[in-house]
Amino acid sequence: MRRRRFMAGLASTVLWPRAVLAQQTPRPLIGFMSARSPEDSSHLLAAFDKGLKEGGYVDGESVKVEHLWARGDYDLLPGLGRELVGHSVSLLVAVGGDASARAAKSATSVIPIVFTMSGDPVEAGLVQSINRPGGNATGCIVISTGELDAKRVDLLGQIVPDASVFGVLVNPKYPPSVNQARVLEAAAAKINRTISIVNASTDTELDAAFVTLVQKRVGGLVVASDPFFDSRRAALIKFAADNRLPGIYQFREYALDGGLISYGPSITDTYRQVGIYAARILKGDKPSDLPVTQPTKYDLVINLKTAKALELKLPQSLLVGADEVIE
Repeated sequence: MRRRRFMAGLASTVLWPRAVLAQQTPRPLIGFMSARSPEDSSHLLAAFDKGLKEGGYVDGESVKVEHLWARGDYDLLPGLGRELVGHSVSLLVAVGGDASARAAKSATSVIPIVFTMSGDPVEAGLVQSINRPGGNATGCIVISTGELDAKRVDLLGQIVPDASVFGVLVNPKYPPSVNQARVLEAAAAKINRTISIVNASTDTELDAAFVTLVQKRVGGLVVASDPFFDSRRAALIKFAADNRLPGIYQFREYALDGGLISYGPSITDTYRQVGIYAARILKGDKPSDLPVTQPTKYDLVINLKTAKALELKLPQSLLVGADEVIE
């Protein structure tokens, strides 16, 4: 009897410390830095969390995520990256555009990075190649510039065939902006239109841009792809509505919130993929072996209610070809 009691006590002294150690094992810490704002990113965070969960991780339970936001001020991003690296994160997620990805890469060459960007990550020095990144970073390309900017100009031309001048909002601090202006001008010339480019990278400049667009009497509005504008989505849609201005944007969220039309990839799918990659890396996969993903589908979304409010008669071919019509 004494021997059995001794063995039971010995077992408890062996097993109990292991249980305590398991409870005290720290959860992985993900540093999440974004060029966007939390107010307009709840659906994106939900998509990221969904991807994490698919990989077996739940924020607040098996992993902890620390979020930092630049709110459209790209100059803050390098500091956010350094701050998260200083917190000894296990993984750095850099989303909301090219500037965020570059800031993360400049902050660390050791900690794994999962990024989103619209430009070329090879050209930006983030990876060695799309299929074999080769370093500490991988991620998702959100292709929403270049040919897509040109496509949006063409779509707006179909919607307002009598308008000769389109206003274009561009953020000069957004890395792809130089090419955006060139592509947009060429696309407008192709359909015998002209564009008036108005720059804005702060809230004050955006307010001034609104005044300029009204003064120029533009017949339509193209909002160039840029996270700063995404963070001001409500203001852009309100401006267009108040001035009865047909507008076209990059993501479905604009059309859902009352914008006339959007054309571009699904950003929620992208953030879900970022979550999936984050989970895989936490489980041991190397960023160098995970190919950079690219969109395979682009959606045309039309808000018919907004079109009716603007008294626009949309071409039937456009309605038939739309991936989604919001009524």
